[in-house]
Amino acid sequence: MTCLSSRLVLIFSAKAMNPLAYPAYQAFANLMLPLRHGASLVRGALDAWPEHAATPSGRTLRASADLLTLAGLTHTRPPFGIGSVDVDGQLVDVFEDIVQSTPFCSLLHFRKHASFDVPQPRVLVIAPMSGHFATLLRGTVRTMLSEHDVYITDWHNPRDVPLSAGRFGFDEFVQHVIDFTDTIGQGTHLLAVCQPTVAALAAVALMAADDHPAQPASMTLMAGPIDTRVNPTRVNELAKSKSIEWFEQNLISAVPVGFRGAFRRVYPGFVQLNAFMSMNLDRHLESFEAMYRECSKGDPEKAEAVRIFYEEYFATMDLTADFYLETVDTVFQRHALPLHELEVKGRRVEPSKITRTALFTVEGERDDICAVGQTLAAQDLCDKLRPYLKTHHVQTGVGHYGVFNGQRWERQIYPRIRAVIHDNEPRAVPAGARGMQSSLTLAPAAASSAAAPAGTTPAAAEAADVDLSSDEAATD
Repeated sequence: MTCLSSRLVLIFSAKAMNPLAYPAYQAFANLMLPLRHGASLVRGALDAWPEHAATPSGRTLRASADLLTLAGLTHTRPPFGIGSVDVDGQLVDVFEDIVQSTPFCSLLHFRKHASFDVPQPRVLVIAPMSGHFATLLRGTVRTMLSEHDVYITDWHNPRDVPLSAGRFGFDEFVQHVIDFTDTIGQGTHLLAVCQPTVAALAAVALMAADDHPAQPASMTLMAGPIDTRVNPTRVNELAKSKSIEWFEQNLISAVPVGFRGAFRRVYPGFVQLNAFMSMNLDRHLESFEAMYRECSKGDPEKAEAVRIFYEEYFATMDLTADFYLETVDTVFQRHALPLHELEVKGRRVEPSKITRTALFTVEGERDDICAVGQTLAAQDLCDKLRPYLKTHHVQTGVGHYGVFNGQRWERQIYPRIRAVIHDNEPRAVPAGARGMQSSLTLAPAAASSAAAPAGTTPAAAEAADVDLSSDEAATD
């Protein structure tokens, strides 16, 4: 899940794109397919012959097959794979329903096969339209599912969207948030992670200006670039070191013939992944070596954790050129939102119009993508929101990814989000509802919360000893 700001690291290493760049990449990927498929068949054969798989030669063969299987990218969304969830000690089946769909996104509902005496709060998780799919928020969704009715924006890969579907830019992103919130209905709670925090705040502001009946009950903004002038990071500075014309000329290509989105202008996912890998190449190579070593001679479970992590990491999607360039321009170069100059479809976005939607902002102490203070800026922008509806939390010890995935997300951050949601839930919630801790208090907007030291990687990465602290761009 890659934060849009972090993609800008490309500007020191990228070479000018040319019309043959995407076709050349695709041709090479197609040539690698037989080899990767053959490696998958070897893995399947070893699974069917466990006696040989357990021998030294079998383990070495599996280790080699795993590396070959990973030697390429996939452009299809991996499954969320959340078949059930624990609700009050009972396993409840979970089904994925598409509630609403557009050419660029599906509103996905994780429907639980159970009835509740008190309806669970409805939450729309706004995933970034980034170089990775919404499944990178799998851990975020799984944690929330036991106590919430969860929906998510499941963005489609633009290379599969025909030109006849029209454009998709920042304005269209905001409109999707508004439309999906309206579809879910009154009392919906929004949770936006990283890049879409700007669009989420804009959507709520426009709905407030219209006195929309489906204005969200609460809005949680996590590790997002609301105002990148605050504590600017290296990627923020890089974003301003080149003109928007440079970005367009050097980073935009076209989808090749053979895909539904042929000729659509995009920022290719394989380009950004290459940049992410190069940011911390030695660490990634060490992870691959560790996977091979552990699979062939050591701990197979640890090797499997690394393999699973990279299967998700190498699932990439393109971005439409309009959305990428408009976000770079408005969010990172012109700072349109904090300067009160942001417009959506010709309408000025005024966060001061928000008076009913509770605001919770979350930041990571060690976040080098969206530094401390950048998301907090939303609190000042919503200056007409009453103080008791505004809450802020800084999680000590975590970087960008640790804000929404991993142990500290589950143990320190999620309980605070849960409290904000339940405190602002329009429907009555019994005082004894599971997880409602009366002793939990939230700091005022200007304060930060203390917590135990934490890691910065998701559970799978922690198990695999994959350190993403310097390239957490891959997470959003």
